[in-house]
Amino acid sequence: MKYPRLLQKGDTIGICAPSDGASGESLSVRFENAIRNIRALDYDVIETASARRSEKLVSASSETRAAEFMSLYENPDVAAIVPPWGGEFLMDMLPHLDFERIASLPAKWICGYSDMTTLTFSLTLCCDIATIHGSNFMNMGYTRIHDADLRAFDVMSNPDTAQNSWDAWGGFTSWEDFSGDVYNLDKPSTWKSLRGETHVSFEGMMIGGCMDTLCKLLGTRFAPIESFLNKYQQYGFIWTLESCEMAAPDIYRTLWQMHESGWFRYCNGIIYGRPDGYKDKRDFTLIDALGQGLSKLNVPVIYDADIGHIPPQMQIVNGAIGSVKFVDGKATVRQKQLK
Repeated sequence: MKYPRLLQKGDTIGICAPSDGASGESLSVRFENAIRNIRALDYDVIETASARRSEKLVSASSETRAAEFMSLYENPDVAAIVPPWGGEFLMDMLPHLDFERIASLPAKWICGYSDMTTLTFSLTLCCDIATIHGSNFMNMGYTRIHDADLRAFDVMSNPDTAQNSWDAWGGFTSWEDFSGDVYNLDKPSTWKSLRGETHVSFEGMMIGGCMDTLCKLLGTRFAPIESFLNKYQQYGFIWTLESCEMAAPDIYRTLWQMHESGWFRYCNGIIYGRPDGYKDKRDFTLIDALGQGLSKLNVPVIYDADIGHIPPQMQIVNGAIGSVKFVDGKATVRQKQLK
């Protein structure tokens, strides 16, 4: 596993839109706020030509998006790459990426969530590069960067980090007014164990992302899961999963497909984030979906975690060695680089 060099003050962060861009006058304000906030942390910011464009749900053609990503990855002055946000169709960029070229270059941080899972997961599996399922650039475009999103810079700057679960969760304060804080965290946060344990600990290599897009990689050359799992089987795996726009049956179907495709081989435990855009289907609930989809694994399953679309979220390093300690509804996730 190749880990990018640790982020340092003065480094440059590149912004490109492998999926959708941030188009429009109001979003331009949010974009500029994010640039200002990141520069206030003593990092520089550069952006590619399509980062603020959007047409037919993408920032540019698949070829252009791939070329802009490669331009940042090949630029020795760029230490990390972050998208404005996710989107819908990042997958059609993958055939235009030069994975061999990426693997031959010094690794650099790729951080993002939602549709960015399509890229981060593929890079980790295909190129043995540690990536981050974490904050997007536009999350940082309000008055200040929230502590949850600041953790992304901490994770990129340190080889060994520990993140505690948050005391509260909530949502974005506004999609129009960026003059205040980004999140309104007004609901008590309690992580839960699917099997009802009050104390659970497990370790393994972290891997995962947003299931809505992760499942589209099943069976493709961009997710060589069998070779990846076999290569690192001695560590076992912690799957960190979350979903957006999936109802309970969708979650169960996807977990079933992943299980039957061998994705959960050598699994030591699973953390599932609070699902966004979620609904039950009659009397079939999230607990049913997780239970029927994962109980055969006979491993700890922790859900309602601070991972994914519903803030605040942890910064999860795909390819890090993680240890999870869950006690009475709270948790600590420690991640360190594989030596």
